[in-house]
Amino acid sequence: MDDAAQLPERLVLFDGDCAVCNRAVQFLLDHDPEGVFHYAPLQGPTAAGIVARHPALAELDSLVFVDAPGTPDETPHVHAGAVFATAALLPAPWRWIRFGRLLPRAITDAAYKAFAASRYSVFGAAEACRIPLPDQVARFHA
Repeated sequence: MDDAAQLPERLVLFDGDCAVCNRAVQFLLDHDPEGVFHYAPLQGPTAAGIVARHPALAELDSLVFVDAPGTPDETPHVHAGAVFATAALLPAPWRWIRFGRLLPRAITDAAYKAFAASRYSVFGAAEACRIPLPDQVARFHA
């Protein structure tokens, strides 16, 4: 179970076995100069604590963005909503992706789910991940 007192303000849960998810984490690390995001694999105890509070997340196997984890304001964002909420916190031009939330949710979520369903067959599993730089290690949680 996660220790809510030690959880960061913003957490990205990701499938540690997915090559696309791992590339997304690398992208965020490279484009998040202020270190806004922290990361935890869906297969770990931090994610298990969040899933225990939000059982619908148990069916997910891709990226989940969680605002205020471990607090009464904890808000998980899933599917395209996770992409838009994450992008909103990145510097320009990446933050402009957030405007995708103006499109109908049914369409953006359907596109996200279609991509997520084919990601292993198209991109495969993660064979290796980039080792975080020393100043990035503290942003990863089990």
